Amino acid sequence: MADSADTGDDVLLTSDRDGVRTLTLNRPERKNALDARSWVALADALRELKRDRDVRALILTGAGDAFCSGADISVPEDVHPRYKLDRLTDVALALHELAIPTIAKVRGVAVGAGWNLALGCDLVVATPESRFCQIFTKRGLSVDLGGSWLLPKLVGLQQAKRLVLLADMIDGTEAHGLGLVTWVRAADEIDGFVDDLARRLADGPPYALAQSKALLNDGADATLRQALANEARAQPGNFATADSREAYAAFATRREPEFTGRWASYEREQEQ
Repeated sequence: MADSADTGDDVLLTSDRDGVRTLTLNRPERKNALDARSWVALADALRELKRDRDVRALILTGAGDAFCSGADISVPEDVHPRYKLDRLTDVALALHELAIPTIAKVRGVAVGAGWNLALGCDLVVATPESRFCQIFTKRGLSVDLGGSWLLPKLVGLQQAKRLVLLADMIDGTEAHGLGLVTWVRAADEIDGFVDDLARRLADGPPYALAQSKALLNDGADATLRQALANEARAQPGNFATADSREAYAAFATRREPEFTGRWASYEREQEQ
């Protein structure tokens, strides 16, 4: 069963089900634009996830008919802009450094920092009607929340410049064609699809998934020699988990494995 809680005066909703946590940006009247409270609440929630071993996958989404319309710039603050950007940095790094797989479920608009928040997730699911825009230049601003790092890696430098400099609005289908959305599903199918996807990830071997995610993230900036060395360091840790032994046993008996992420020596102690 799912349980729900609110964080940061309801600007962020939390629910858990079967090892999957859903964080829902909850300012639908502002299309989930992130104000100061929202940034702090989201960073805190992501840091808490890093410490919670019971959660094995994350879904990030928005309430109502939007994912996130970016940073809320409608309310002036008596704060130096650098401190405002520190809030964004906290969120971007906390999301990127999560060991568990992350999924952005995008309905409606994902613009500016809201789009880069979705791109910071490992997988993105959208509808054909979802709309995406690197809106910064239309606001007289430069790209932030990691967009300058994420976009060139995902679409190449030329397309990244097109999206940022022209601030074109594109739909889910075009975003999928560019490789910025992993799957496109109809609005009445997206919830079930994402729930099934998150369950598959949560059922996977947690240590191996964390290692693979880290290797892929690091490999994007590594030489082949460095990537191979990283893989050689990571793989022995997988063999030391009970999951490796369970996977071989399940294969031999033609059944689905049940992964726990436990250390193999702990399993042996329990058997004695």
